[in-house]
Amino acid sequence: MTIPRITGVELAGGPDLPLLLVGPSLGTSATALWSAVAERLGDAFHVVGWNPPGHDGARVRDPFTMAELARGVLAFARGVTAARGDADRSFSYAGDSLGGAVGLHLLLDAPEAVRTAALLCTGARIGTPDAWRERAATVRASGTPSMIEGSAKRWFAPGFPEREPSTVAALLHALQDTDAEGYALACEALADFDVRDRLDGITAPVLAIAGAEDVPTPPELLAEIASGVRLGRYEVLEGVAHLAPAEAPDRVAELLRAHLRAPEAPTPDGVRDAGMAVRRQVLGDAHVDRAIAATTDFTADFQEFITRYAWGSVWTRPGLDRRSRSMITLTALIARGHHEELAMHVRAALRNGLTVGEIEEVVLQSAIYCGVPDANSAFRVAQGVLAEEGLA
Repeated sequence: MTIPRITGVELAGGPDLPLLLVGPSLGTSATALWSAVAERLGDAFHVVGWNPPGHDGARVRDPFTMAELARGVLAFARGVTAARGDADRSFSYAGDSLGGAVGLHLLLDAPEAVRTAALLCTGARIGTPDAWRERAATVRASGTPSMIEGSAKRWFAPGFPEREPSTVAALLHALQDTDAEGYALACEALADFDVRDRLDGITAPVLAIAGAEDVPTPPELLAEIASGVRLGRYEVLEGVAHLAPAEAPDRVAELLRAHLRAPEAPTPDGVRDAGMAVRRQVLGDAHVDRAIAATTDFTADFQEFITRYAWGSVWTRPGLDRRSRSMITLTALIARGHHEELAMHVRAALRNGLTVGEIEEVVLQSAIYCGVPDANSAFRVAQGVLAEEGLA
C-alpha cells in the first residue's frame, strides 16, 4: 500500500476558527483554485488547502489509488488538527473534481473525520478508464504543457477567459508546473475510481455543486451524488464549467458558508431568514419577488407564516434532501388537485435536480394511488411547464 505524502498551504483564517480542508482539481493547485473562495470565508473558517502528489513542485514516482490518496490527505489533515491543538480531530471538507473524488473516499473510509462536505464538479466515477490511461500516456510522452489547450477548453465556460485572464493564467501556469509523472499517476488513479455503488454508505451532510456548462463532470453526476448519499443537496451554477471555485467564487463561498457552518439554535428571525433563503433557492427569485410585490396588509401575515413554517421549519430540515421533498410535494399537490401550486412546484422540482423522466414517474405513481383523473390533469399542467422551459 502506498500512502502519498501530502503537502498543503494555509489559505485564510486562523486556528481559532473551524477547519475547512479544500482539495483541487487535477492539474491545478489549492492556491490557484481556492484562494478567491478562501478569501471570502476567512472570517468564518480556517481554510487549508492540500495539493496532489506532483502538484506542489515535487517529483513523484510511486503509483497510488484514489483510496490511498485519500489516506494521505487524512494523514495531512490529522497533522493540521494536531498543530491546531484540536481535541476534536474532525473537519469540514470541500473538493473540486479530483478533490471531490478524494472527498467521497474520505466520507466513505473515514466517516468520523468529516463533519460535512461540499463536492464540486466531480462524480462517483469520472470519465472512462481508457480515456484516463490515454491521457496518462500523452503526459508521460509530451509533458503537462501538452494538456494546456485541452484543459483551457474543458475548465472554463465560454467568455470566462476573456473576463478573468489573470485567473485563467494562474490556473494554466499551475498545470504547466505540475510534475508530468505525478499528473499521469493521478490519471491512472482516476481510471480505477468508481464508488457509485457505495454512495448510500455516506451519512454526513453533502452539498453537491454542479457547473451548468461542465463537460467533464456534467450536472447529472452531481445529482447522482446528491440523491445517492443519505443527506444530499444539489445546486447548479449557471454559466460555470469545471472549476467552480475559480469561476464563481462569490456564489461558491455563499453556498459553502451556509452548508458548512455549525448548527445553532435558530432564533425567530433566523428561522425566517433561512426560510426566505430556501424559498428563493427552490422557487426562484422571480417567483418570490412577485409574491412579495403582491403582498397586501390582508395577506402579509400569511406570507410570513409560510416563509417561517413551510420554508424555514420544514424545507430546511436535514432529514430529507430537496429532491425527495419535491417528489413528496408534487404527489400531495396532485392528490389535492392544486394545479396552480403544482405548476410552481414542477419548476421547483427541476431546480432541485429532478429530471423530466423522474417527474413523469412521480405522476405515474400518483395515477395509481391518487387517481387517473388527477394524474391526467397533472400531466397536462406539467407538460405546459416543461414546454415553457424548453424541455418538451
